[in-house]
Amino acid sequence: MMVSPILIFFGFLAFIIIISGVFTVKQQSAAVLERLGKFHSVKRSGLQFKIPIVDRVSGRVSLKVQQLDVHVETKTRDNVFVKLRVSVQYYILPDNIYDAFYRLENSHEQITAYVFDTVRAEVPKMKLDDVFERKDDIAMAIRRELEDAMREYGYGIVKALVTDIDPDAQVKHAMNRINAAEREKLAAEYEAESDRIRIVAKARAEAESKRLQGQGIADQRREIAKGLEESVEVLNKVGINSQEASALIVVTQHYDTLQSMGENANSNLIMLPNAPSAGADMLSQMTASFITAQQLGEDMKSQGASNGNGKH
Repeated sequence: MMVSPILIFFGFLAFIIIISGVFTVKQQSAAVLERLGKFHSVKRSGLQFKIPIVDRVSGRVSLKVQQLDVHVETKTRDNVFVKLRVSVQYYILPDNIYDAFYRLENSHEQITAYVFDTVRAEVPKMKLDDVFERKDDIAMAIRRELEDAMREYGYGIVKALVTDIDPDAQVKHAMNRINAAEREKLAAEYEAESDRIRIVAKARAEAESKRLQGQGIADQRREIAKGLEESVEVLNKVGINSQEASALIVVTQHYDTLQSMGENANSNLIMLPNAPSAGADMLSQMTASFITAQQLGEDMKSQGASNGNGKH
C-alpha cells in the first residue's frame, strides 16, 4: 500500500510545526515569550516549549554582570578641565526581567545620562587635587544615584568605579614640575643635614684626636723626665756629679738624633753641630738660660713684695 504524497507533505509540515515549538535558553540568560503579541511569560535556561504560530520568543536578555564605560569631561572648582572614565557594573534583576525588557528602551543611554548628571554635579565642588584624593566619594555618589533610579527599571548596580582621571596635558606637566620641585627641595634638605652630620662628626673626631695626641705627648715627656732622673741617679752612684751626668746625657741624645736621621733615606738633612764640644756648649747654654730665668723670677717676686709694702 503506497502512502499518498499529500499525507507525506502534511506529515512533514506537522513535524516542522512541532519542532518549531521547541527551543532552548542558555545559562545565565532568559527568553521573553509573547502570545499573540502580548507578554505571556519568561523562560529560564534549559529546554522550553511554546505553541507554534501562537507563541513567539520576543527577545532574550543576559543575566550576567555587564560593564559600561562612560567618558565624562567636566570642570573642577579651580577651573581645570578634566576627563573622567567611569565604569559601571550592572545586571538585570532576575525578578524584574519584564521591567528591564519592556520599560526601558536603551539601558546604556539611561545609565550614561545619570553618570553625566552625577559627575557634573560632584566634580565642580572639588579642586583638582581633591578629585584624585576623593575619587571613591565620586564613585559612591554615582552608585547611589544609579541604584535609586535603575532599580525601578529592573536593573541592579554592582559597583561604580572612577577608573581614570585625565587633566589637560599642560596641567599634568605643571603638576609634574611641582612634584619634581618638591622632591628636589626635600633632597637638598636631606643632603644639607647629611653634610652637617659629617662636619659635626669630623669635628668631634678631630677634637678627640687632639686630646689623645696631647695626652700622649704629656705622657711621653713625663716618661722622658723620669728616665733622665733615673739616669742621673745611676751616674751619681758611680761618682759622676750632676753637671757631668747632664753633659753626658745631652751628648748621648745628640748622637742618637744624628743616627735616627741617618737611618731614614727620605728625611731632610739638618746640619747640627757634631764637634766633641757641641754637647758641652749646648749644656752650658741651657744652664745659663735656666739661671737667667730663675734670677728673673726672683727679681719679679722681690719687686712685687716691695710694691705691696709701699701700699701699706
